[in-house]
Amino acid sequence: MVEWRKDVLPNGLRVVTVAVPHLHSAEVAVYLKAGARDDPRGKEGLSHFLEHMLFRGTRDYPSGLALETAFEAIGGAVNAATDAETTCVYSRIHPGHLTAGVRLLASMLLHPLLADIDTEKRIVTEEALDDLNEKGDVVDVDTVAARLLWPDHPLGMPTVGTLESIGTFTIEDLNDHLESYYRPNNTVLVAVGRVDADEVLRAAGEAFGGWESGPLRPLVPFSLAQAAPRMVFVHDEDSQVHLQLVFRGFSLRDPRLTALRLIRRLMSGGGSSRLHLKLREQMGIVYSVDAAISAYAETGSFSLDFSTAPETLFAAVTATLDEVRRVVSELVADEELQRIRRWYLYELEFSADSCFEMQVRYGWGEIAGLVWLPEQEEREVMAVGSDMILAVAQGLFAPGNLNLVAVGPVPRALQEQIERCVAEYESWFRENGARMP
Repeated sequence: MVEWRKDVLPNGLRVVTVAVPHLHSAEVAVYLKAGARDDPRGKEGLSHFLEHMLFRGTRDYPSGLALETAFEAIGGAVNAATDAETTCVYSRIHPGHLTAGVRLLASMLLHPLLADIDTEKRIVTEEALDDLNEKGDVVDVDTVAARLLWPDHPLGMPTVGTLESIGTFTIEDLNDHLESYYRPNNTVLVAVGRVDADEVLRAAGEAFGGWESGPLRPLVPFSLAQAAPRMVFVHDEDSQVHLQLVFRGFSLRDPRLTALRLIRRLMSGGGSSRLHLKLREQMGIVYSVDAAISAYAETGSFSLDFSTAPETLFAAVTATLDEVRRVVSELVADEELQRIRRWYLYELEFSADSCFEMQVRYGWGEIAGLVWLPEQEEREVMAVGSDMILAVAQGLFAPGNLNLVAVGPVPRALQEQIERCVAEYESWFRENGARMP
């Protein structure tokens, strides 16, 4: 059990404190309910770009160097991240400088200079180029998969934006985004570690109390029906093919997410996971297999990723779909379920030693409207049985949720083989669905 407290300033700013007195550090973070899906059409990447611009000095620290030096003086190293639905600015600090840390974050959010926009455009352009090949084709599998899952919607666009959109950003765009989304009633301040809740609340009031709340823009709604598998092959000159099998998944508040987290560990993530054993240890055709869950306000995804040589791609896809067949048609053995449960719960326990992981749990959880207490998570994990995993897997891995992305040297004949393999999986699922346990 950890001690945590939530207060709300008169302007709507939520202040979350998680006291872990035995630690020797603290972490402070600010979460805003603003991310890539809030970017205006034609201005994709604006949320991410504004996050970058916060580091280019403030009214109180007139340069990026002055700002970084101020954080270092209190044991900090400020960083930030933007995802589809949130922006976070955070830093570890010495517990003795909590008030100064909060004041620094407030200076970044409330009084940014937004200086040197052209320099930052060049930097972010370099970041965007990481996803392109020499022909200008998008070769990042996550980006290609997102476009396949959520076409013509902000969720389907890269968080960093495109070369075209980055070039259009203006100071007026940045100020409009600040005005629209950087509001106290759209923000959470969280402090974790050797901190005192009263001190945090006092520091928040001093630094953020004059920040004015305002009306917030609604999310761009999402709805899309997918009835059959979809596939995209992107040619790229490489020694390997980067493949992602991504299934349309569950939204942020879907009760099936707990079982899905166990399915992720069942399929990939450790030396005893099924795909690691199959593709690496038995077949020797991949170096690693990754699995990831994304969950948003009204949709989500579950992906399986690996890279393999073109000549072993068909075998890898076939073996992966065989393992998917297995998880939708057979109950997980008690011994295997107990093993992945123990692994999950040990990781949960370990997270209490990390200020960063705790600030994500309570800070991101609050901004997302989903604070999941460790003891609650443990109860929910223990309640997941083999029958629940089977039912969730059958819903998740239905052919109508399947999307396949392959980036690399995949000749047409190989594409056709993979298309037939996916079609066979679709037929098998539909023929056997009624007989599945």
